[in-house]
Amino acid sequence: MSRSAPAPVADGRYTPPAPSRELTVVSADGARLHVEVHGPENAPPVVLSHGWTCSTAFWAAQIRDLAADHRVIAYDQRGHGRSPASSACTTRALADDLEAVLAETLAPGEKALIVGHSMGGMTVMAAASRPRFRDHAGAVLLCSTGSSRLVAQARVVPMRAGRVRTWITERIIGSRAPLGPVTPVAKSILKYATMGAGSAPHMVEACARIVHACPRGVRHAWAGVLAALDLDHGVRELHAPTAVVHGASDRLTPPVHARALVAALPQCVGLTELTGVGHMSPIEAPDLVTGRIRELVTTYVTEHGSTPAQIKEGA
Repeated sequence: MSRSAPAPVADGRYTPPAPSRELTVVSADGARLHVEVHGPENAPPVVLSHGWTCSTAFWAAQIRDLAADHRVIAYDQRGHGRSPASSACTTRALADDLEAVLAETLAPGEKALIVGHSMGGMTVMAAASRPRFRDHAGAVLLCSTGSSRLVAQARVVPMRAGRVRTWITERIIGSRAPLGPVTPVAKSILKYATMGAGSAPHMVEACARIVHACPRGVRHAWAGVLAALDLDHGVRELHAPTAVVHGASDRLTPPVHARALVAALPQCVGLTELTGVGHMSPIEAPDLVTGRIRELVTTYVTEHGSTPAQIKEGA
């Protein structure tokens, strides 16, 4: 049974907007995924895949802007938001889930811009060689993500890189401890680890409410997947036009990851570095991320892909 939705921020652009439709998509292993569709049914589609400990609420600012003239499809990764937890926590499961969402919400051959933030970007890399993903990926936007060596290269712990820092980082990220209520101290810790120093209080509040809503068992299980991640092969299989966005102050996936993605992608169509921005780029720099989404849709989806006649009936 689905859990209740995470408590949203009280008002403003980070309050999750009401979807036009909600549906439950069943993945290959029977996992049930909460999916939301926003905007006109005959508009060019954008699929949003969120990161570790987040939910569809993470994309509130993008959805509010894009839903005016795009069909925005957002889903909760298994165990996150309103998608029930599953014992299968693997990159294969992430790829299966994305394929299931694409199959249920897009018509055969219909092209979309697929956007992945953090673990959502890793989901895209895991699905890169899948026929259904390739059938639907008109273009891709990877935000604040990496393909391997996540723990070793993270800068959450202010120490010189090496085995000691890696050991400490892995235990912090993989902790089973509850995050507790959203307090000023909790927000300060979250801001240091995941956001730029200049992030406004309302941005920190939005991120904290979303992250603290993730069950600790789910947080721990997926942390283990991230610690062992090796999707370098998936980057090389990602043949759709792909843009990369990263925050220059990202401690979780530092800029070294963005540079590695750009070097390995078969068809990289741009790298955007956001000065002063940390790991939560869609919340910290909503207008810049949304603007990049619009550019990619115009260039690779609207001109080459969807027409109203292609929309999946009843999707």
